[in-house]
Amino acid sequence: MATNSHPRTPLNAKSRPPPYASRQSLYAARNRNLLMYSSAVIVFAVGVTYAAVPLYRMFCAATGFAGTPNVGTGRFEPGRLVPVDGARRIKVHFNADRAEALPWAFTPQQKFVTVLPGETSLAFYKAKNESKNDIIGIATYNVTPDRIAPYFSKVECFCFEEQKLLAGEEVDMPLLFFIDKDILDDPACRGIDDVVLSYTFFKARRNAQGHLEPDASDKDVQNSLGFGDYEMAPRAEIRNAQPGKSS
Repeated sequence: MATNSHPRTPLNAKSRPPPYASRQSLYAARNRNLLMYSSAVIVFAVGVTYAAVPLYRMFCAATGFAGTPNVGTGRFEPGRLVPVDGARRIKVHFNADRAEALPWAFTPQQKFVTVLPGETSLAFYKAKNESKNDIIGIATYNVTPDRIAPYFSKVECFCFEEQKLLAGEEVDMPLLFFIDKDILDDPACRGIDDVVLSYTFFKARRNAQGHLEPDASDKDVQNSLGFGDYEMAPRAEIRNAQPGKSS
């Protein structure tokens, strides 16, 4: 019986790549994945650095931390904006301050209003640029006592964005707010009859990232936000400038 002297070749031998080619492809794929992952981490880190202050203010506005009034939208459902009949009225006093570097006149147009929990109320402030130059201002705000802050919600407010006044311009600045009815279920807020809503206007400047911020010391800004009693970490540029720190 005749035999075939040639070795038998597997059917898929021609399609199978050499071992070294498979390893190279595997390493290339791993390098691509590592590069994409590293790039994503860097982009995320840079984004967090730029957004640190806005995110912190968003956290305070959403939680009422340190007397920052709630500005989230979750409480603005029509069913919640209904006055609670028979509830105790709360007197809301309005306060206005400005930094010395800002040549504006800034005053509330009413000393106070009284509202029921769930009742919306409209108030106004007036601002006038008393200089000969156009100026951009930024308002900070807080409410006292700070335990009412989670229930003090703003629907519309001039403090949501910077305000530019032309030289000599005078404007009315509206504020639409309400005190959430959930305050009636909070034992810590029982007996609160008076609330003070305070605004402080600062002249605006651009920081190293090009964002507008109050042209004032961190201490003054934190005090205007109601954070004066809280210890804050120094800015990165201040930490890097300290002796023994590399920039």
